[in-house]
Amino acid sequence: MATLSSVSPIDLHALRLDDARALLGHAGKPGAPEAGEAAVEYLQRVIDELCELSLKDPLTGLGNRRQFRAALERAIEIVARSGDSVLLLLLDIDHFKQINDAHGHLVGDQVLQAVARALAESIRPMDTVARYGGEEFAMILPNCLPACGHAVAERIRHRIEALSVQVAPHTALRVTASIGGAYAPQWVRSTVDLWVERADQQLYRAKADGRNLVFLDQPQESAVSAEEKGLLFSPIAVTEAQPSAENSAGSPA
Repeated sequence: MATLSSVSPIDLHALRLDDARALLGHAGKPGAPEAGEAAVEYLQRVIDELCELSLKDPLTGLGNRRQFRAALERAIEIVARSGDSVLLLLLDIDHFKQINDAHGHLVGDQVLQAVARALAESIRPMDTVARYGGEEFAMILPNCLPACGHAVAERIRHRIEALSVQVAPHTALRVTASIGGAYAPQWVRSTVDLWVERADQQLYRAKADGRNLVFLDQPQESAVSAEEKGLLFSPIAVTEAQPSAENSAGSPA
């Protein structure tokens, strides 16, 4: 009978999640060559690691867009129930294409990794940071009061501006980043796309006004859109309509 020690190592990057689940199901069957608690435990670890890989950006080690959108969905539910202040920040490295064109994509990757480390070191355990795509990063900051949001974003911007990325023995690059942010509308069950769109509009302002700037859409400045009003009031309208129908049915002819 084969043992776990005699099985060749599995390349997790080449193994698909469905393959691992199939192996797990096979190992649990009576008479299977690898049957037993050890084999099942091993394969379960493989599946857990595959799930972890599916939520991580391979270059920076941060969460990827898939993980980040799931975190945004959870944050929206929290804000809708509790009215807590949750800030979404979108950060874009300025003139990143010029870095790639002048120094090559390997240097560009080094810059992305350096910025990712700086962002990871700037957050609290409760915060979420991810590589949103290309040279863009995103952060979710719960329990971040509107009075503090701009100062927090400015601290992150200064942290990036202070970076010195050593890309060769005698070559170091300095980079800057533009940041746009928006608070989730309180007590409203908004959507990920609407929230991201607000933050993205502020990021566009930061880049259009000269880059290396922070712009936030503060809660008191945010007008709830017609679509968000529908998301908020539609369930109430349905609830209010039901008693009316019952009263009508029970009234004398």
